[in-house]
Amino acid sequence: MFSLLHDKLREALSATLPIVGIVYLLCFTIAPIPSSLLMTFTIGAALLIVGTALFSLGAETAMQPIGSKAGAEMTRSHRLWLVVLGSFVLGAIVTISEPDLQVLANQVPAIPNGVLIGVVAVGVGLFLVVAMLRILFAVRLSWLLIGCYVLVFALAALAPQDFLAVSFDAGGVTTGPMTVPFIMALGIGVSSIRSDQRAEGDSFGLVALSSVGPILAVLLLGLFFPGEGAYQPVVMPEVDLSRQLIWVFVTALPHYAKEVGMALAPIAVFFLLFHFFRLKLDRRPFVKILVGLGYTYVGLVLFLTGVNAGFMPVGYYLGNLIGGMRANWILIPLAMVIGWFIINAEPAVAVLNRQVEEITAGSIPARAMRLALAIGMALSLALAMVRVLTGLPILYILVPGYAIALGLSFFVPEVFTSIAFDSGGVASGPMTATFLLPFAMGACEAIGGPDRVVTDAFGVVAMVAMTPLITIQVLGLYYRVRTERAERSARAALLAFGPDDELISV
Repeated sequence: MFSLLHDKLREALSATLPIVGIVYLLCFTIAPIPSSLLMTFTIGAALLIVGTALFSLGAETAMQPIGSKAGAEMTRSHRLWLVVLGSFVLGAIVTISEPDLQVLANQVPAIPNGVLIGVVAVGVGLFLVVAMLRILFAVRLSWLLIGCYVLVFALAALAPQDFLAVSFDAGGVTTGPMTVPFIMALGIGVSSIRSDQRAEGDSFGLVALSSVGPILAVLLLGLFFPGEGAYQPVVMPEVDLSRQLIWVFVTALPHYAKEVGMALAPIAVFFLLFHFFRLKLDRRPFVKILVGLGYTYVGLVLFLTGVNAGFMPVGYYLGNLIGGMRANWILIPLAMVIGWFIINAEPAVAVLNRQVEEITAGSIPARAMRLALAIGMALSLALAMVRVLTGLPILYILVPGYAIALGLSFFVPEVFTSIAFDSGGVASGPMTATFLLPFAMGACEAIGGPDRVVTDAFGVVAMVAMTPLITIQVLGLYYRVRTERAERSARAALLAFGPDDELISV
């Protein structure tokens, strides 16, 4: 367990230190900030690193086993109603505990946290049911995704403008470090019951469909919710003395301890009921999962405390400062550099890269995957800053982006489509919601005022989640062309030999 914790700490450090380095570089060059704010950022970063490591350890030792065993057990029962009900409940309760969703909800104060989180949880639960049924009945993912996104963009044309960007961001943040391992494990558990050749490929795609549900749910909320997706500036911590600096975090800790306890309670209750009435694990794996849930709780409390008290205010302050400069165009290359380092430091990206390398038997190396994702991330953040500077409507980017992604799905191997649409959740990791979104909000307020923040700053997560859909499928297209060329060369070589030569060569 200690060696695993050491690995998780190293992953958390590699994911966070690039942002810390960039922030320090900006603070000592073009964007100086108060020393007290820099100190709160430093403490917040330390809490975020420890919290992320403990949370990842808990997710691996508790959430993944629960998801995998629940998926296999539901499918083994051969009761469709149990699969439907179980998928909905599991999808909803695991979404409630998603840290990235908690961060987003805190930044949309016009919608009460409970309302936004509850609506998003229902959306994930419903579309997780759709995803599970797709695996059981072997439905082609590309056709299902086309139908879903046609519905999404049709509804986007009717929803209030203030809810558009928030809705697409909700789809990105729900596929975070809590939801992705759980849902992926659930899919593997269900597909393991099938014995056909497509079963392994169909285990992908759950995250892709689950991220559609929150978009539709928030768009529908915009049609019926009486308020607007208004915005309130990020509150800067007021610190004069070192004792007050620590007090910022001490006062925040109980609030997030209570919030996380309420979020994780349904998962713990579900596991206990599932264990005593159905699973009946041996003592050792049972205790291991309970300890994993404890790691998840502590890690999530530290993560949210560090993010909200120390990390987000600095992101907002820097964005506001740079956005107010005469040469605010520097936001574009700066965001591209930040995006490049973030995507290369995300631990989940390394997992995805290995996955594709195994599927293609080394034809698509991990280095090519990293490069494609880094280029996509940099371009998406450049587009996000263009929106901040110009006010370009988000649908002008998302509609052609998704049209290209869905069109590519008919020309690449199906497993690449599944991995590509799943990878949006991998790209939009914790750093996107905790630093890049506040950074864009601060810049947007400095450039166009608070009225533009909801329409033009929100949407960063949505674009970060969109670019892997294209870049990974382009790699899939390259893989297909390369494979077909190799097969043609092999056939040509075989025809060049006579039967006797072929026999001798064997």
